[in-house]
Amino acid sequence: MKCAALLAGGGRGQRHGGTIPKQYQMLDGMPVFRRTLMAFLDHPAVDTVLAVIGAEAADLFAMASDGLEVRAVTGGASRTASVRAGLEALAEDPPDLVLVHDAARPFVSAGLISRLIAAANQERGAAPGLAPADALKRLRGGDLAGGDIERRGLVQVQTPQVFPFRALHAAYARLPASADLPDDIAVARAAGLECTIIEGEAGNFKITRPGDLQRGAALLRQRKATATVSATGFDVHRLVPGEAMMLCGVRVAEGLALHGHSDADVALHALTDALLGSIGAGDIGAHFPPGESRWKDADSARFLRKALDLLAAEGARLVHADLTIMGERPRIGPYRGAMRAHLSAMLGLPLRHVSLKATTTEGLGFLGRGEGLACLASVSVNCPLDQDQAVS
Repeated sequence: MKCAALLAGGGRGQRHGGTIPKQYQMLDGMPVFRRTLMAFLDHPAVDTVLAVIGAEAADLFAMASDGLEVRAVTGGASRTASVRAGLEALAEDPPDLVLVHDAARPFVSAGLISRLIAAANQERGAAPGLAPADALKRLRGGDLAGGDIERRGLVQVQTPQVFPFRALHAAYARLPASADLPDDIAVARAAGLECTIIEGEAGNFKITRPGDLQRGAALLRQRKATATVSATGFDVHRLVPGEAMMLCGVRVAEGLALHGHSDADVALHALTDALLGSIGAGDIGAHFPPGESRWKDADSARFLRKALDLLAAEGARLVHADLTIMGERPRIGPYRGAMRAHLSAMLGLPLRHVSLKATTTEGLGFLGRGEGLACLASVSVNCPLDQDQAVS
């Protein structure tokens, strides 16, 4: 599936202040826009990145994107017009999915991008959202507290908002030239295209008001105060006759299957255990008990996503994964490229940070007799230090 990222950066950022638009102001020594570009350029599932910029910002964008492989087009007078211009440019070589994101939202994580792509399809889009944490009230007379607003059922929507490209392109094309809608969900829903809301991230905030750059710099300092930890996971499943097995999330049709309560993907099980171990969160059996019927024949990618969500909740970030599959059969070589690519997309890691090896046991033991398949997974994770650790 081909994915394109469209970064809307044509605004002037008047609420934020400053002599240049907020997306070009410096954040810890780097333009905000550049940080946002790099988040998508570094993601293995994103094939194309297109920036939409203001007519007067060509020189600023050239400096912000220096050395990056990214194309830019000029936007319009509103966000709606700018996104429409970007979609028109992408229509020259249309992707399957398009992620529309605010250029002034530089802290979007690779994990969030991956989860959004996984949640979208050709019938509906996906967007991140957070439930309001504070009480909501209407204002009366300009600045006086009025009645309460029920928070249940409300969500603060973030970007990127991901949609099937052709459907979103058509929805924008049907709008009048003067249209100015708040976001892409509004455009999509006006055309009958639904959007699933998934859990967003508090750190994925938009540089909007004075003080947001300082908040962003503090977040970057906090992220730098980390320790890299390593953890391992190991799993074994019995080989049985069958049409195919799932291995690293890839279907391997070699006349063998793996026996287990779920889909028995021994590689994803070992990897899930390694991720859980990196934050001291127990093991896969504690989170997904094999005796529960709801996990019968379950896709092991669900287990992996849960582990990644737990890492994100702890402020931890996966930086490298190394898997060794052990057994006499099936042959891994013909599938290795597809497996690495699939792992890269699921983990939100560059391909170079995903290692996959295979070995035999020289005919020794139950693996050597072809009775089973095992996997050893090792991960490296950046974990935030506690405040007292960071100070010391």
